[in-house]
Amino acid sequence: MEMLKSKLVVFALIAALFQALGTQGISHSTISVNGINMHIAEKGHGPVVLLLHGFPELWYTWRHQIVALAANGFRAVAPDLRGYGDTDAPQSVGNYTTPYVVGDLVALIDALGEQQVFVVGHDWGSVIAWHLCMFRPDRVKALVALSVAFQPRDPSKKPTERLQAAFGDNYYIIRFQEPGKMEAEIARAGAETVLKEFLTYHSAAPLMIPKDKGLTPNGSLPLPSWLSEADVKYYTSKYQQKGFTGPLNYYRALDLTWELTAPWTGAQVKVPTKFIVGDMDLTYNSPGVKDFIHNGGLKKFVPNLEVVVMKGVGHFINEEKARDISAHIYSFIKKF
Repeated sequence: MEMLKSKLVVFALIAALFQALGTQGISHSTISVNGINMHIAEKGHGPVVLLLHGFPELWYTWRHQIVALAANGFRAVAPDLRGYGDTDAPQSVGNYTTPYVVGDLVALIDALGEQQVFVVGHDWGSVIAWHLCMFRPDRVKALVALSVAFQPRDPSKKPTERLQAAFGDNYYIIRFQEPGKMEAEIARAGAETVLKEFLTYHSAAPLMIPKDKGLTPNGSLPLPSWLSEADVKYYTSKYQQKGFTGPLNYYRALDLTWELTAPWTGAQVKVPTKFIVGDMDLTYNSPGVKDFIHNGGLKKFVPNLEVVVMKGVGHFINEEKARDISAHIYSFIKKF
């Protein structure tokens, strides 16, 4: 254990050095996959590590990990998922079901010339990564999932029905459901303000968007040390260019995905997995989640599992604790 800690410290120091170089040396390209054009950012040579972002993020959320992994002998590849950034954004909600997005990734792995890759996901990227490992375990060497634990399919109730019953009409996922309405609220508040609201959310409480208040913040939104104004400007430029409909459609496709994945009810994820979450993450503090993670529920569905809980850390763990997360990823995947 002490040797592992020492290695993590050394890797963190190396990661810090390369993190200081920012996004230097990261290359960008567009690849045709599954009927869409997908933008990818990459750096390095060696085994491929596929980095999957969440909402409201982009490839850019992995900028620190891309540089750190490349410095340690890996080829780090971070796509903008469909609907995001410089990747195509189909209009139909049905184009954002998990099988579609997993199809994009299988096609991307093929296009990279790989049979198997390492996969790292955060937020929605974790959801997609869990499903990639469940649908196509033959394409994944090992998985590191951040923030969102595997959620077995509940055949008794649609996801939106379950969430509405648990959290009410103001819960953010419920508020996202009606096409066009949330886009209008975002337009009124401004993309930069909305992105700051989401990216600076550091609370264990459920995220609510009251209908009578919308996305108007209470006062100023100071940025944490790990998020700069330049970072926000980059995110804002891409969301102003692409809009929010594609990203919101992932939430709007929840029930359709639930229907399409009926054959996988009760299925396990047998890929070797490391799950990392902050104890201030709103997902970790949702009802029943801690019990599921720590008392055998998650292990039942993910038998080859390691769990790490980081103290005082919120949802955007890969940016808030970039060096530590880079070290955790490296220490896990190098074993395979």
